[in-house]
Amino acid sequence: QKTSFHRSQTLDFKNGYAFFQLPREGVGGDTLFANQLSQDELDDLCTKGATLTYGQVKRPAPSRFTPAFVAYDKKVLKFDAYFMEEVAISAEENYRIRQVGLYYYLEDDSMCIIEPKVKNSGLLQGKLMRRHRVPKNEHGDYYHWKDLNLGIDLTIYGRTYRLVNCDSFTKVFLESQGIVVNPPEELVSDPYTEQRRTPVQKRVVPAAPDPFRQFLAYDTKVLRFYAIWDDTNCAFGDHHPCIIHYFLADDTVEVREVHKRNDGRDPFPVLMRRQRLPKIFVDKNKNFPSCVLEITDHEVQEWYSPKDFAVGKTVTLLGRTFLIYDCDKFTQDFYREKYGITDFQPVDVNKKPLEKAPQVIPPYNGFGIPEDSLQNCLSLFPKPPRKDIIKMLENNLKVLRYQVALESPVPEDKNRRFILSYFLADDTISIYEPPVRNSGITGGKYLKRTKVTKPGSTPENPIYYEPSDFTIGSTIEVFGHRFIVTDADEYVLNYLERNAESFPAATVQSIRDHFLPRKVVVETASSGFPKKDLDDLIVEVQKELKLQEPFNTKQFHEAFHHFDKEGSGFLDKARFLTICDRFNVPASTILLKKVRWKGCCACG
Repeated sequence: QKTSFHRSQTLDFKNGYAFFQLPREGVGGDTLFANQLSQDELDDLCTKGATLTYGQVKRPAPSRFTPAFVAYDKKVLKFDAYFMEEVAISAEENYRIRQVGLYYYLEDDSMCIIEPKVKNSGLLQGKLMRRHRVPKNEHGDYYHWKDLNLGIDLTIYGRTYRLVNCDSFTKVFLESQGIVVNPPEELVSDPYTEQRRTPVQKRVVPAAPDPFRQFLAYDTKVLRFYAIWDDTNCAFGDHHPCIIHYFLADDTVEVREVHKRNDGRDPFPVLMRRQRLPKIFVDKNKNFPSCVLEITDHEVQEWYSPKDFAVGKTVTLLGRTFLIYDCDKFTQDFYREKYGITDFQPVDVNKKPLEKAPQVIPPYNGFGIPEDSLQNCLSLFPKPPRKDIIKMLENNLKVLRYQVALESPVPEDKNRRFILSYFLADDTISIYEPPVRNSGITGGKYLKRTKVTKPGSTPENPIYYEPSDFTIGSTIEVFGHRFIVTDADEYVLNYLERNAESFPAATVQSIRDHFLPRKVVVETASSGFPKKDLDDLIVEVQKELKLQEPFNTKQFHEAFHHFDKEGSGFLDKARFLTICDRFNVPASTILLKKVRWKGCCACG
């Protein structure tokens, strides 16, 4: 007896947002009882998928098999290890600790051991064990990645390695395979090496004026300063890079000039020989000729010493001014230890590079090809542009020949025909006009061999004609003259078909369609008709035509071309008989039986 089946509203808007609410009553206004299921049971019902009540459950297809050398390609386990090597011939050490890296390649279970090279160590370091599968015992077993862990001793070929640490990839891989990775250990260092690295305390010897003590203490110790001698005030002067040597053994100074290749100066390195240089002279009579005598100690109040040289300071040595802009590491250590100087910031003495003026290429003047004319702008002695030697050797003597007609409003140029040759070796074009008797045109070479640009291309970016641009009926513009491609050589078709992947399909199809009628004629002529009978038939037809006087051959050909609108070179029987009746050509039944109903329009 129920007549109401409406459902209560559960969708509503609040503050401009749509939200969902539980229904307050059932269908048709019935009382909706509270749900007796718990929240966990409701969640299970929501997530539980439907199962079939018949048949077996279809199992998913197994995953695609991936070989180990593909799955573990370029995946390597890296362990840090060390081993102890006995030293029996040294009184300072009994053993030596050598740190190595152990690499395990997962793709083929091979291992290798590499020791980092240390300069001047005197040991054969590098790859200690080449990559291969390492035997584990005498039973033919090999080491596996399951045998590797941190904090274990690994014996390989009688040498025991202690694995102390590994990289993050190795740790993640071992833990993903269910192996509990031991905590890393500290990498043990070689005690003898650490002892050698400990700085030796030097005895501080009190300064004394004894020159022999100074010589023994500072022999072969030289302070090196890098300086610039500014000689620009003189004629043809320049900035000369120099090296100032201060010899601590006897407080002498030497200045050497640094020469560069092709600097235009005489190749003598010593600018000032090694000598003691005076800094301040004693006041003396100016009339005394001291310039020709050697300087003695009582004439000099103060000599140059190491404290007079510093980075960024200007010194005057024998009348020449030098700017010190840098020094070597030994000099820095000497000043840091003796004078407490710590600022050795080098001075930038490099000249600022001159701004390079942009090269402006003048416009193309129309003489020669653009590449050849461009060489006059790039070099004082222009060189010919480089050619593609490989292309020239591969395409030597390969020429594509086309027959073209001149597109011109002049009536005399209507019947002119030209031979366009495209040379594949260097993409050049030449045009030749065959001489025609009594035509009023001498003929001969019309265009010498050169590259021809397409219309619309710029001299800065020329675009030249390619073999793909020559199709039957296409227009070629050559230096303002327009030519229409009317025919092609049979070699063109063969070349395009052999290299069809290098040319557009439209170009190959155009040449192929053009040669299709000729192919049919050849097939018709070679279909079994004897050549002697064909020659006799031609002679017989020519005799019949000679009996008709006068006979205009030119109009006869024009009539055949007029009816052959498709340009296929064939006519059907009805049109052939119509042309014969128009020119009063006798079409005997015997000849018609011999001649096929589809005859070539050029048979006369």
